[in-house]
Amino acid sequence: MTLPPPPFATDSGGGDTALVLLHGFGAVHGVWDHVVGSAGGTIRTIAYDLPGHGASLALPGTRPSASAGLIASDLRTRGVRHAHIVGHSMGGAIATLIGLSAPGMVASLTLLAPGGFGGEINGPLLRRYAEAVSRDDIKASLAAMSAPCIAVPQPSVDLLHRMRALPGQTESLVEIAAAITRGGRQGEIPREAMAGLRMPVRLLWGDADPVLPFEQSSGLPDRFDVVRAEGAGHMLVEERPDMVAALLSSAV
Repeated sequence: MTLPPPPFATDSGGGDTALVLLHGFGAVHGVWDHVVGSAGGTIRTIAYDLPGHGASLALPGTRPSASAGLIASDLRTRGVRHAHIVGHSMGGAIATLIGLSAPGMVASLTLLAPGGFGGEINGPLLRRYAEAVSRDDIKASLAAMSAPCIAVPQPSVDLLHRMRALPGQTESLVEIAAAITRGGRQGEIPREAMAGLRMPVRLLWGDADPVLPFEQSSGLPDRFDVVRAEGAGHMLVEERPDMVAALLSSAV
């Protein structure tokens, strides 16, 4: 039987403890570059292209649980014993699933507006984003996912425009968007399962998030640290880079 290729990741630094970065739906590993640089530190940093995205396009990305298994397996292959995992949106759901399936590996979870914490999701907006190919359409989609009056960074638009030029990328995103918004709802990670997470868990969530409502951060275990990003939307890496950089620094 032919094994699937591992998901693509940039891997800088050394050691068996790593800061692991999982981007959100429709993005690539490069979205973290500016916040990792400003966070500083010397810890080993591994930033993935999620299955179905960028250099991991050959891997199917419609099942977050499968993506979690692939990434956990790859981390073991890379010799990572302790992972501080940071995930945005769909990447946050995948990070949580890794924490549930491989708790001995996960030293902490930092979740930015994570998927899977409630059924409500803005399916039409995600499907619009999946179909965006031109710079103008990408910028308009990012603006719609951000809080009003937020200026969309042009480097982010250019990065995603290059990604969507990959043959088959748009088709993959459309398929993933359809899968994660099927029936107008997203799959939910049971709260009773989340209660079993024993590592430190921190969340950053914008209270003006138009994709995944801030209210999904309610009713979590008391020991979860929930930080409210006032006036922020869903694109926290772009909208609140200083807050994200501070979380990355404190995670390790």
